[in-house]
Amino acid sequence: MSGPGRYEPRGMLGKAVHELEETVIAVLLGLMTLLTFVNVIMRYVFNSMVIWGLEVVLVLFAWLVLFGMTYAFKVTANLGVDAIISIVSPRARYVLALMAAGFCLLYALLIAKGAWDYWAPFAGLQQTTGHWFPTGFDPNTRDRAFFETDQVPMLEWLRWLEDAINQGESYSKMPRMIPYMILPISAALLLLRIIQVTIRIIKGEQQSMIVSHEVEDALEEIAQNRKGQV
Repeated sequence: MSGPGRYEPRGMLGKAVHELEETVIAVLLGLMTLLTFVNVIMRYVFNSMVIWGLEVVLVLFAWLVLFGMTYAFKVTANLGVDAIISIVSPRARYVLALMAAGFCLLYALLIAKGAWDYWAPFAGLQQTTGHWFPTGFDPNTRDRAFFETDQVPMLEWLRWLEDAINQGESYSKMPRMIPYMILPISAALLLLRIIQVTIRIIKGEQQSMIVSHEVEDALEEIAQNRKGQV
């Protein structure tokens, strides 16, 4: 941690995970750009297009947003209003930060349950019982594993899913459980990142869950450096 609210990975594992997350985000953004560019060229030059390209771009965009959300929590890149916390005492600021962390943890738990309950039927799994928090698994969950995407072709190396979740029936298109998989993954990562941020706040390594005035501080630092050069 190079300063309050500034995230720096620690240890070899932390650096490896951090680089992996940034790589995933870069790959998702790069694939979106590439597919969009190819479709534009195909349409206006060859009067054709990759039929499944638009749907894949939409899926990649959803993955980018949901995965990027968890990354933003980790590096404290979330925008927020700090008009109140900036004028209160350090002790009050600490209490407010803990309260915010508690609400975020509650929110993440609700999101995790909702994400699992939405995705599970498409993977041939059971939804959870309970209105707010899981109390078990519902054996009467309607199996939606046969639902497919509209245009995305089925990949041959995923054919094992036909026996695993679709009772041996073949897929003509990619099953929806693949693009929807980001829901439970991002929800689990979000919960993990909020727990990590909460621990850092408790230890005094971080003052809040938002980016605060880091941008203004960076601009002020640049201005001071320019004055020094003059």
